[in-house]
Amino acid sequence: MKAPAWATALLLALLVPLSVAANIRNIYLFKDVMVSNTTAITQSGFNSLVMFGVGVLANGDIMYYSNTPGSKDVVVASGGAYVGGAALQAKVRSLKSAPGSTVNRLEICMNSNNVRELMASPGPGTNTNVYRNFAALKEAWNLDAVNNNDEAIYEVSSTVVFAKMLGRMGYKYAASPYTNRNFYRSLLAELNRGLAEKDWLLDRMYLQCYDGGAGNDPIAWQDSLGIKMVPLLWVINDSKPYYGVTPAEARTRFAAWAARGTLGGGGYWNEYDIEKMGLSYKEYSGVLSSVFP
Repeated sequence: MKAPAWATALLLALLVPLSVAANIRNIYLFKDVMVSNTTAITQSGFNSLVMFGVGVLANGDIMYYSNTPGSKDVVVASGGAYVGGAALQAKVRSLKSAPGSTVNRLEICMNSNNVRELMASPGPGTNTNVYRNFAALKEAWNLDAVNNNDEAIYEVSSTVVFAKMLGRMGYKYAASPYTNRNFYRSLLAELNRGLAEKDWLLDRMYLQCYDGGAGNDPIAWQDSLGIKMVPLLWVINDSKPYYGVTPAEARTRFAAWAARGTLGGGGYWNEYDIEKMGLSYKEYSGVLSSVFP
């Protein structure tokens, strides 16, 4: 029996958003979001943003590091409360809520300093300062995930305890590796054991394919780890210009990887280089939209 036209239309309406949302189009926002062009970032077609970076202090408080001349590092959560100020809160929340925003996932990126010590004492309990601070920050900034940018410590057991603590308050966990594949293999095994893919706690891997990770092959990484990679390239920049790529160069590299296997999407490392260098968010995002529609 032929389905009525309205049923076909309804099915298409349900399926199209799923297919559109399947591929990750990501950009990292390194340095102070207060000085960024929010409209350009949110209306260019990116659907995933990673704010770099925050850090956990020895007492469990959370610091947002601006890394920007004229800006100051800000404690954003302390004593189980958000203390980062209304202006910063409004700016961060607008990344998803601003009219016309295409962003549906917002992450904060951090290293692993103090994580091992805090998970040992006082631990990951709901009454601890570190737990309450991450819960408060999630609510204040409307966050979806915490991104692991550990490039020094690589301690599996404490990272697992920390990630599971975050999961209990509703965060997803992500990672930005450039090396030490075995560490991430262990995290995936521990954090996603027994879970359906849609329920994975560690659900995204953004693979650095620039600087120290310039030789990385995302297809080899995902074949090894069993999770789709989101390769990252660095936009044109004046910090390490030999690692920067134009939109055309990015298209060539992303397309070559995508021709060899189904990736999770693509993304860019960006120290607000796009604005500093007079480049276009839309051009870089357009590459991702064409290669990873």
